[in-house]
Amino acid sequence: MHSGDGPISTAWYVMMSARGTGIPQNSVWTGVSTGNPTFRPGLAYEGATTISPVVSISAIVPATNEPATLDACTAAIRRAEQPPEELIVITEASGRGPAAARNLGARDASGDILAFVDADVVVHEDAFARIRAAFADDPGLVAVFGSYDDAPSADGVVTAFRNLLHHFVHQSSPGEASTFWAGLGAIRRDAFVAVGGFDERRYREPSIEDIELGMRLSARGKRLVLDPALQGTHLKHWSLGEMLRTDFRKRGVPWVRLMLETRDPSSALNLGWRHRLSAGLSLIGAWAVVGRRPRLAALSVVGVVALNRSFYGLLWRRQGPMRSAAGVGLHALHHLTSVAAVPIGVVAHLLESRRNDSA
Repeated sequence: MHSGDGPISTAWYVMMSARGTGIPQNSVWTGVSTGNPTFRPGLAYEGATTISPVVSISAIVPATNEPATLDACTAAIRRAEQPPEELIVITEASGRGPAAARNLGARDASGDILAFVDADVVVHEDAFARIRAAFADDPGLVAVFGSYDDAPSADGVVTAFRNLLHHFVHQSSPGEASTFWAGLGAIRRDAFVAVGGFDERRYREPSIEDIELGMRLSARGKRLVLDPALQGTHLKHWSLGEMLRTDFRKRGVPWVRLMLETRDPSSALNLGWRHRLSAGLSLIGAWAVVGRRPRLAALSVVGVVALNRSFYGLLWRRQGPMRSAAGVGLHALHHLTSVAAVPIGVVAHLLESRRNDSA
């Protein structure tokens, strides 16, 4: 820990599991990183391009599933420019899922800013410098989040498609936002506490807990911003089955229910008009294939490609023509899964409303 004037070393607080560590469950381990820049109260870190009031950052990594990527994630955080004053890794939480783990980390955090980083994300070197600058330069900013980069490390057609789709959607939606992303996103601690953090009771597994949090913040008039230059590399490997299950059960159905409950016809990120038109064309194309209407099916494919030519161009540049062609089919499956989630989400919403009315 630092006392007195001169250089300050960042203190890293890691909530560790007892298994295999010899450390009591959820005890606090304190270590000291090296090579950090000089810190002077009231000024930006030395080497910054501008002098701004300092904001302190607590980085929080939910890791209750003990991912193999955790070491790479925390190493990137430690070696980043202007790293966080505090790193909290949660490997055990009283509740289930990342929502509970992030809330536990937030309760232990001391920073002005809570920076959430998923355990399978390797942040770029400038990530925390960008977060500091965003909040220091804009006192009205409550949250900022970024995106995956366009160089996913895990191999595979589905993995490349999924990660590049996320990258493209976020890169295409810069500026003011009504949602949030906890893969690499930061929130002012006081605003996070004021809205009660993530809804860990409702979201007991990875789902749309970050989106729901962003919508609550936005409904209170808070300003959230998507910064496309705030990036990290995604290390996750995706299978086709996992992609479809996530799109349907963990994202599609919960998102439909959330929009019905809040009466918010969101057009944020992948709920924009292009996504909705593509979903409609994918449905028509699937119906045409089943009904043996090749001309209509071909027209549907042409329409989807025309609407998403920029994304398919990214796939072509990064993955080549074969994977780009496969990406068109995977994109259609992604849209069809989203369409299938709508009636299930509506029914689930109606059943929940009926239970609440009779309670």
